[in-house]
Amino acid sequence: MRNDAQLLSRTECSVLRGLAIIGIILHNYCHWLGPVVKENEYQYFQHNVDWFTQVLFHPDHLLPMHIVSFFGHYGVPIFLFLSAYGLVKKYEGISNPSRIPFVSYHFMKLFRMMIVGFVAFTMIDQMTPGAHHYHALDIIAQLGLFNNVLSDPDNIIWPGPYWFFGLMLQLYIVYRVFLYRKDWKWIVGAIVVCWLMQIFLDPEGETLNRVRYNFMGGMLPFGLGLLYAKYGRDLAYEHYALVAGFSLLLIIFCSYTYQTWFWVPVFICSFHISVVKFISKVNWLTKILEWTGAISAALFVCHPITRKIFIPISRHGDYYAGLLLYIVASICLAWVFREFMKRLPNPKMKQE
Repeated sequence: MRNDAQLLSRTECSVLRGLAIIGIILHNYCHWLGPVVKENEYQYFQHNVDWFTQVLFHPDHLLPMHIVSFFGHYGVPIFLFLSAYGLVKKYEGISNPSRIPFVSYHFMKLFRMMIVGFVAFTMIDQMTPGAHHYHALDIIAQLGLFNNVLSDPDNIIWPGPYWFFGLMLQLYIVYRVFLYRKDWKWIVGAIVVCWLMQIFLDPEGETLNRVRYNFMGGMLPFGLGLLYAKYGRDLAYEHYALVAGFSLLLIIFCSYTYQTWFWVPVFICSFHISVVKFISKVNWLTKILEWTGAISAALFVCHPITRKIFIPISRHGDYYAGLLLYIVASICLAWVFREFMKRLPNPKMKQE
């Protein structure tokens, strides 16, 4: 057994980020293609589950796209889990940051990532067919990272993946104001309250959609990350194998009903943590995923740009050619973005 402080090593965290961003960028491309199965991310559509079942039992040449479209968005809960885990390890030792400097610092960290991709995307978007029509408030809300709270988030947040920045800012605030250095009862209480705010809503309704764009929809994996950092224990490898297998079954099983669907992120996190423990024994795979995790922030901000450019290829029938060009271009552009972002001033936390 390793020390509890090393539940997840730096390398394992990077590998988890690598797995998460791969799922996200593949999902965010494939789910825009008409013949491909759609996901249940903010709302629960029984039609999407039935469609997914149909393609599993009657697979076609798009089966890999169906799978990543349906499940790839669960890379987001992995990032939320890791963010919470990192907050506990960084701030709940000797550090005691004041609230306003803490929130300001994390706002600037998020803004620093977001603005590079947003500026580049808006220029490419205006030069390519199907340009988005921005309203002034939409732009201000994106720059202020509060567009999640506006009505009709599906249509005002563009590029769509950038909803994540507003979500993270909300969770940083909730953490510092309500959950910082609190015991498990506070964290579990927050998870339960956010869960109860969702379970009685219409599965396909706009109210659930708006709720899940905000911190209430991300509280479960975020809270799990806090609990794991505070109370988690390392396991023997044979136990990780059992957890991985059991979690995979529950991911599939819980995706089939509305009430169990809320808990899929729990098993997504437990599955990936367990798998990473075994990946760490495969040196070449660890290095690839660790490097992917290292550029994950840059990949996240730049992949909407390459998607806008290359997705017409897939929409015209060359599905995998467009996808492959998108992957290659996204990786190369992410490397450029990462080098550029390194040269931006790093925010510093000021103490009151």
